[in-house]
Amino acid sequence: MQARIYGIKNCDTMKKARLWLEDHGVDYAFHDYKVSGIDRDHLERWCGEAGWQTVLNRAGTTFKNLSDEAKLDLDQDKAVELMLAQPSMIKRPVLEAGGRLLIGFKPETYAAALKA
Repeated sequence: MQARIYGIKNCDTMKKARLWLEDHGVDYAFHDYKVSGIDRDHLERWCGEAGWQTVLNRAGTTFKNLSDEAKLDLDQDKAVELMLAQPSMIKRPVLEAGGRLLIGFKPETYAAALKA
């Protein structure tokens, strides 16, 4: 099984997740938003599966620096537009592996989802 992990190269949480994958022998491909961006199809699928409230990183500085107007009346369509415009607003990491979608990094969640 090859996993695909999405995020930003210099993110500390991404570094921890990638190290965990390597230490546990999980073959993965890395998709860097800063280099390759992200498409609407991925975001809509992730939001449909996990909920836009989970996918949108409202704790990060990029979101916090938005105007109050931009944060008003958030729904999935508006959240997807924000994340398309500024992928750093996507919670990191997003991992697709074996038909599963994991958002955020917790070693115990990765262990349970990726056990052989």
